[in-house]
Amino acid sequence: MSSISLTLTIFGIMLVLMAVRVPIAVAMFGAGTAGYIMQTGWGAYSSFLNTQAFARFASYDLSVIPLFILMGHFATQGGISKALFQFAASVMGRFKGGLAMAAVLASAAFGAICGSSVATAATITGVALPEMKRHGYSGRLSTGTLAAGGTLGILIPPSVPLVIYAILAEQNIAKLFAAAMVPGIIAMCGYMIAIAIYVRVVPGQAPEVDKNRDAMSFKDMMGIVPIAVIFMIVFGGIYGGYFTPTEGAGVGAAATFVAALLKREITWPKFKECFYATAESSAMIFMIFIGADVMNSSLALTQVPNQLAAVVGSWGLSPLMVVTAILLFYVVLGAVMDELSMILLTIPIFFPMIMGLDFGMPKESVAIWFGIMVLMTVGFGMLAPPVGLNVYVVNTMAKDVPISESYKGVMPFLISDTIRTTVLLLFPGISLWLIQYVA
Repeated sequence: MSSISLTLTIFGIMLVLMAVRVPIAVAMFGAGTAGYIMQTGWGAYSSFLNTQAFARFASYDLSVIPLFILMGHFATQGGISKALFQFAASVMGRFKGGLAMAAVLASAAFGAICGSSVATAATITGVALPEMKRHGYSGRLSTGTLAAGGTLGILIPPSVPLVIYAILAEQNIAKLFAAAMVPGIIAMCGYMIAIAIYVRVVPGQAPEVDKNRDAMSFKDMMGIVPIAVIFMIVFGGIYGGYFTPTEGAGVGAAATFVAALLKREITWPKFKECFYATAESSAMIFMIFIGADVMNSSLALTQVPNQLAAVVGSWGLSPLMVVTAILLFYVVLGAVMDELSMILLTIPIFFPMIMGLDFGMPKESVAIWFGIMVLMTVGFGMLAPPVGLNVYVVNTMAKDVPISESYKGVMPFLISDTIRTTVLLLFPGISLWLIQYVA
């Protein structure tokens, strides 16, 4: 069997398993196992598997993932999300579509201590959706806004997908977090502009401004203090050189727990649930790690990734065109895979190809910029039909809204995503601006 035929067979097995609803980690593991055994036999495969799991999970850097996830669960169970939305609503209530803008602001702030897109979408939806309904916002705008706002959970650092990219590409996590900050803020502002335009162009989606709205209170202002303090402790400590990103995640989880205790909303059952949910999410991510490792090793044996890089290089395309083609591939792949699976499966293939191109920048800058571009694009996949995991999560919580309406609601945000991604692609300096201030 030729290397191309073998590669297509491996991907075919994975897609068939996914089609019958086998978990993505198991699908990649099964396809990779079949491909590896077909090429080397059982003996070599069992020897590889015997060492691979330890080699992967012995990495100290991986401990940052469950710590940031635990930090997000403490914030969710501690009632911090409700205070965030109340403050954002008091700030943005003077504008038409203000509650939708407030949901975006709250999502961005919550994303600063969460790191998960789905968790951000689900948490802010639970708080904001009832209020948006009560004030007369359409189901289309409400669900579309909350699904899009959830993507800020991975665009605003800390970001679990960005940590995984850093591990795979052997890049500095702190520098990647710094690089993601400006694009994340641009994303937040872009979503708010999209809302402002949409509610004026499409009538009936949001009520007129309530002139009798409640003014901002001291309680509303105090509600955001825990988030601000935690953010300054974690990122101030990391960039001030007081601790590493992994240590920062541990400090952040502890600080978030203290904040939840002070709000007196976390109980013993909620405390246990934080750890159970963290263990479940971490186990899922680590299983995807193993599945992707086996499949990537199987593909590496075929030599097709190297052949693909050589073929692309022989076409004489500009480096920017190659990156554009890869990002478009991510958009298509997002229709069938979640963001973690996409990154784990494709970065080992695409990253060496990108690093072999001449962008006129230092190699570290290229690696960081490419990571930000990948992060922007996989966020696109969280919204785009036919899957759009964030859309499904939010729509499940808004039982009276047809999913077709939710997909219509995310379209203005997808336009904003397209504009932002194009700008960041053409002007890498935007993503790399803050890097110069990181030691």
